[in-house]
This record gives sequence, C-alpha cells and structure tokens, in this order.
Amino acid sequence: MDNVPSFCSPVTPEENGAETCDSPSVEDGLVDAFGDLAALPVEVGERRPTCLRCRRPQKVCLCPFLPPQPLEVSTCLYVVQHPAEESRVLRTVPLLAACLPQGKCNVIVGRRFNEEKHPELAAVCRDSRTLILYPGPKSQNLEELVQYQEVGTVKHNVIIIDGTWSQAKNMFLKNSLFHLPKQVQLNRTLSSQYVIRTQPSNICLSTLECAAVALSILEQNDDIQEVLLRPLKALCSFQLQHGAQIHHSKEHLLKNGMYDKPMPKNKRKIKRMEKLVSDHNICPR
Repeated sequence: MDNVPSFCSPVTPEENGAETCDSPSVEDGLVDAFGDLAALPVEVGERRPTCLRCRRPQKVCLCPFLPPQPLEVSTCLYVVQHPAEESRVLRTVPLLAACLPQGKCNVIVGRRFNEEKHPELAAVCRDSRTLILYPGPKSQNLEELVQYQEVGTVKHNVIIIDGTWSQAKNMFLKNSLFHLPKQVQLNRTLSSQYVIRTQPSNICLSTLECAAVALSILEQNDDIQEVLLRPLKALCSFQLQHGAQIHHSKEHLLKNGMYDKPMPKNKRKIKRMEKLVSDHNICPR
C-alpha cells in the first residue's frame, strides 16, 4: 500500500521543488480549460412550430379532428393537474380544452391547494353545484345523480384530477378542499381508447375520456362523448402508425401472464395487483 501513488504529495514545494495540487498554476490551468469550454458555441435546436389550438406540432396537427366550433355546454370543468403531466408529450387535456369554449375547461397545476393561494378553486369547491369525479365507496354514480334533472336547470362544476392513479390518489387525500364537493363516479362500461399509455385496469380512463363521459351525462347528449373522443382516437392512430406500441392495461398483462416487470415486495402493492386480476369492477382507489 505504501507504493500507491497519490494525487498530491505530502511533502511541501520547498522540499522537492514541485507544485502541489493547490498551486496557482494548476488552478489557472483548470480555469483556462473551463473557460475554453464555456466559450464554445451552443447549438440551440429550433422548436417545431406548434398549432395554437390543439397545441400539437403543426406537422401532426389534430385540428381536422376537432369540432369546427367549440361545443356549447353549461357544465364548467376544473382540471387540477399534477405538475408531472405538464412535461408529457402525449397529453389529453389540451385536446379537451380545444373542444370547449374558453372558460369551460380551466386547468390548475399543482400538488397542494388551499384557500389562501387558490381562492377561486376554493370558492368552486364550496359551491353546492360542484362535483368531484373520483371513484370510491362514498361516490355516487353520476347518472343516478342527474337522472331526474332537466338539461340546463343546474349548471354543474366538475373537478377532475389529472395525473397517474397514484398521483391522483395522493392529491385527493392530501387536499381537504377536494373533500367538500359531492363525490361522483362513472358507471358506464367503457374501454379506454388511450391505447398508447398503460392504464392500471381495463375500465380506467384518461382525463379526456372521463370528461367526455361526464359531459355527455350532465348535458344529456351522447354526441358530446363521440366528438370529444375523435381527436384522441386520431392521436393514438397516428402514434401507432409511426412506431408506437399498443399498451395493454396492467390488469390485462397480469391475467394473460404477460407482465414482465419484477413483482413488488410491498404486501399492499401485491394485494392491489391481485385485486386487479380477481375483481372485474375495480379501479384504483
């Protein structure tokens, strides 16, 4: 071990006439080297022109699949979006907003929401007409809620949490504001058309799909669902034509022995995955 060379000799410069690692000449050399690197020109890639309506690159614009005019609806959507969703390329919320009039699809980004920082959202949560779309034992089926209502008599606000299922669960549980509105869920059997992103189970839907079903129920107009799903289907079709693969749900992969990721060691996660296989009506809570 005594013969292992060191980067800095323990002897002083006076003893051997050599410079140590802390000597000014070495520092100057490093500064010069980094200075040369800093002086190199930086190539800034040009961003592709983006369509102002669908927010997609102009070469893959989805406007031909959007309604010519925004859909007239009395319901007002409030999408509370996890910050991680902003950086995703294949988002569905911009397509949803492009189909609706201005002010009918409000996107609020964040993890934690309170009355002080989000007074408008707090006021919406306290409004008796507001519903929050989140499945659970306390949720009422949306169709049952509006069964005896006439169209337009109640102008509902609907809060939808946009994120992965684990992110949505975390946001719902840790924001007391979200426990104020009436909690509702969708009871329609609908397989997700968002096949380019993995869903936990076969009955889990994307944010756009949830909004499409909810609006068609509240507005009592099934055409709304068809119109809103059209750009989503076009987006998935385009991606599949250009190399994307169909993403089966985690439930489908487990049931068919196709799940190739390591199984979790956490007992709670194992039970959740077992439930995906055994319960046909389960959606992550």
